[in-house]
Amino acid sequence: MKIAVLVKQVPDTDLVKLDPETGTMIREDSGNIINPLDLHAIEASLRIKESMEATIIAFSMGPPAAEEALKEAIAMGIDNAYLISDRRFAGADTLATATVLSKALKKFGPFDLILAGEKAVDGETGQVGPEIGALLGVPVFSYISKIIEITDHHIVVEREVEDGKEIWKSDLPSLLTLTKEVNEPRLPTLNMKKKARRLEIETLGCDFLELSDTNVGLKGSPTRVVKVSTPKIARDAVIYEGKELEKGIRKVIELLRPYLEENHEEAHMGNS
Repeated sequence: MKIAVLVKQVPDTDLVKLDPETGTMIREDSGNIINPLDLHAIEASLRIKESMEATIIAFSMGPPAAEEALKEAIAMGIDNAYLISDRRFAGADTLATATVLSKALKKFGPFDLILAGEKAVDGETGQVGPEIGALLGVPVFSYISKIIEITDHHIVVEREVEDGKEIWKSDLPSLLTLTKEVNEPRLPTLNMKKKARRLEIETLGCDFLELSDTNVGLKGSPTRVVKVSTPKIARDAVIYEGKELEKGIRKVIELLRPYLEENHEEAHMGNS
């Protein structure tokens, strides 16, 4: 079985910044981590490999620094990885991103199974995985919380929905997006970390993937962020501290008293 895992490097959510001019995320000078939900996709692929003969390849689209995310995937046990990086890919929306990734999957495929996290924590769209499935023409199952059975020809999965769970059986190839309930990702061993550090990750660009400039990056993105602004706090705050703390407590009681008296009166009338 041949498995592809989609991995994304994302900024630490506490350090996310947006460019007010372009509406795109500023990824430089911020702490970057592997997308937490992608760890579950990696773990799922490794468990499949433990149960049957399989080869796992990870793909990540991003700047050169995204190589670290792929090395983390290698350290966990992935067989090989490719970084898809080109300045022409910058500013891509979900469709342009899915276009590039699906092209890479076609180059190195066909794959029996494609796994991805439910969504990336920086964009929160959950669109790239299903869009890739649509571009490749394979069945897509999102919000997978359990892989029940897998053979060389089919897969049975449990899918989370608003009013419960569904059980689906699909022929392979298929694409799954996984929730955090599907498993608990393993920690890489020291030896695997050393192996990942020594490994050279091959980088694939726009020309290698035979993509037109008009189909990638901002040019290939039909959606735009029109405006980015920082929320403004309209209310004024009064801070009491130190020796004025008691004064602040009395002020709060004074402000709350009418509300408390009103509720007390309503409760009294209800009891009577």
